[in-house]
Amino acid sequence: MTVATTSFLIFAASQVGTPGPANMVLLGTGARYGFRAALPFVAGVVLGKQLIIWPVGFGLMQVADQTPMVFAALKYASAAYICWLAWKIANLRLSRDVSVQDVPGFWAGLIVHPLNPKAWAMIIAGFTGFVAAGTPSLNATFTIALCLLLCQIVLHPIWTFAGDRIAHVVEGRPTEKYLMWTLASLTVASVLFVLFGGGTHS
Repeated sequence: MTVATTSFLIFAASQVGTPGPANMVLLGTGARYGFRAALPFVAGVVLGKQLIIWPVGFGLMQVADQTPMVFAALKYASAAYICWLAWKIANLRLSRDVSVQDVPGFWAGLIVHPLNPKAWAMIIAGFTGFVAAGTPSLNATFTIALCLLLCQIVLHPIWTFAGDRIAHVVEGRPTEKYLMWTLASLTVASVLFVLFGGGTHS
């Protein structure tokens, strides 16, 4: 049994690429301090998600084998949270105001995802929606970890680099509302795909 790698990559890209606590921090950091100065912080954010994936992966796989109903409940609970987050995204407005005076570094970035409920929900949805029953914990966790790492390496720097430009172009203008609603719709679509799109097929 395996992980639906292709399907999960699509889901992961939609989640990592849409606004959330981490991306809003990266957006603001890039806008306030510039791309180069923010790179250590970006590296910390990217690696911080691994601090969640590995413990959750091994724990969830054991829970799935022993109590499948808990596994199913986690699937729908995480999907419900992401749908709620999509509503928050739709009404979110960008801001380039950052109150921190010193450039945040690697260690500040490392704790962003462990404190980010979207990251927890995303990872749980990945294990519950895209991992076939009976998949070894190591295989499942490694695949989920690698897919998310690849998405973060590509998309987190983009948010950081584009922070000042995005804020400057759409902040306070009518197009901002339509941008956020589009991103929110993509988030909801990814959740529906997890629940009804056959997440255990490659």
